Amino acid sequence: MYKSFAVLALTSGLIGGPASAAQVNVTWQDPDSYRDIQPSNQSRQSFRKMIFADFEKYFTKLAEQLPAEQVLTMTVTDLDLAGQVWPSSFLGGMGGTDVRLVKSVYIPRISFSYTLTDGAGNTLQDAQVKLKDMAFMDRGVRTNRRYRNLSYEKAMIKDWFDKTLEQTAAN
Repeated sequence: MYKSFAVLALTSGLIGGPASAAQVNVTWQDPDSYRDIQPSNQSRQSFRKMIFADFEKYFTKLAEQLPAEQVLTMTVTDLDLAGQVWPSSFLGGMGGTDVRLVKSVYIPRISFSYTLTDGAGNTLQDAQVKLKDMAFMDRGVRTNRRYRNLSYEKAMIKDWFDKTLEQTAAN
């Protein structure tokens, strides 16, 4: 089964972004097969919608560093959020709410392909990417982010973006 969702970083600045932001297209391919986008205290559908929207907003924010005429197209093929969801009773709690336990053994991962094109549609970069951050809890910079949504995953993606697309962003 193939499910697709898309987001555009409008270059007009109507969404609150600068007029120089590149366009971003994100496709979530077969999200039912992803390793872990399991909710702890809400329905699967609303949690998935929230997670995808949050990532799309973040990809759009990163694209502000790219020239406006460029288009970043991403197809996410797997996602594994930091932590593992456990029943609260298993962790000594009472009640029916599950809990996402974040420990160093439950690392964040994401797999995607991307293509970066210029205004004429010429491919500047394209690749298959598999990111994982085995030291996500050991990075002092990230400890202050732990209370923000998807902070470990976003830090991992930002590291990739800065290393991979920085030359393009500098143009």
